[in-house]
Amino acid sequence: MAHVHHRSTTVDGWQLFYREAGPADAPVVVLLHGYPTSSFMFRDLIPQLADRYRVIAPDMLGFGLSDAPPVGEFDYTFDALTDLTAGLLGQLGVTRYAIYVQDYGAPVGWRLALRDPEAITAVISQNGNGYDAGFVDSFWAPVWDYARNPNVDTEAAIRGALSIDAIRWQYLHGVADETVVSPDTWHHDHALVSRPGSDLAQLALFRDYRTNPPLYPALHQYLRDSRVPVLAVWGQGDEIFGPEGARSFAHDAVDAEIHLLDGGHFLLESAGDQVAELIRDFLSRRLLSAATGA
Repeated sequence: MAHVHHRSTTVDGWQLFYREAGPADAPVVVLLHGYPTSSFMFRDLIPQLADRYRVIAPDMLGFGLSDAPPVGEFDYTFDALTDLTAGLLGQLGVTRYAIYVQDYGAPVGWRLALRDPEAITAVISQNGNGYDAGFVDSFWAPVWDYARNPNVDTEAAIRGALSIDAIRWQYLHGVADETVVSPDTWHHDHALVSRPGSDLAQLALFRDYRTNPPLYPALHQYLRDSRVPVLAVWGQGDEIFGPEGARSFAHDAVDAEIHLLDGGHFLLESAGDQVAELIRDFLSRRLLSAATGA
């Protein structure tokens, strides 16, 4: 099994942590994590892909083992996180790559694709939303309220998402056998998002999420024009981004491959081997056909 390297580098003055594995000259797959986790969510997937691919999984600023500056020193927006991700890939000499996006990783991935459409060789969305149809109202209504009108009451509803119980729920809802999900996951994530000042950074990103749906029409046009291969592999029990978010890719992506699996938001924790098998099969077929124009 391939060794996974744990590295850090400075981008625009900030230390970004990332995991990397696989041959340096292999096709690149970039793994973009969601809230409230980090590249830790890919700890088992990376070795499963690294025999064929150069796999890079960064921690976004404010997450995982990357720097977490206070809001007075960094403006936490999805545009800013995209800038840093692009800077990291540039430092690593990565100009062409497939993206795996989950949760927050999706708006970062969509921005990367819209900025440089020729860079993206394939898209793998694992509960990474790109359509209005994917939003589950019961979860998102408080987020939209807070974004529209930040005040003591709307903020209190969002602060609940930072609690260990809420993070545990993210990992366990939709999972038939909760005992297969390690408690290390939510304890790890909660410890890191509980660092001093992290609450304000996370609240800023919740407020900024309102900037993501307006990008969706451009994303859909990109999918149609680029004909980029798309795999949507989704935990069908997700109560944050519902299965319609996966099915919707069929409206715009050419020959989108859509798989709804038994699981929830963090599908890798309960169906990691299935997801890895689907990714390996998808990339082996679709990257080759895209490269040859077949």
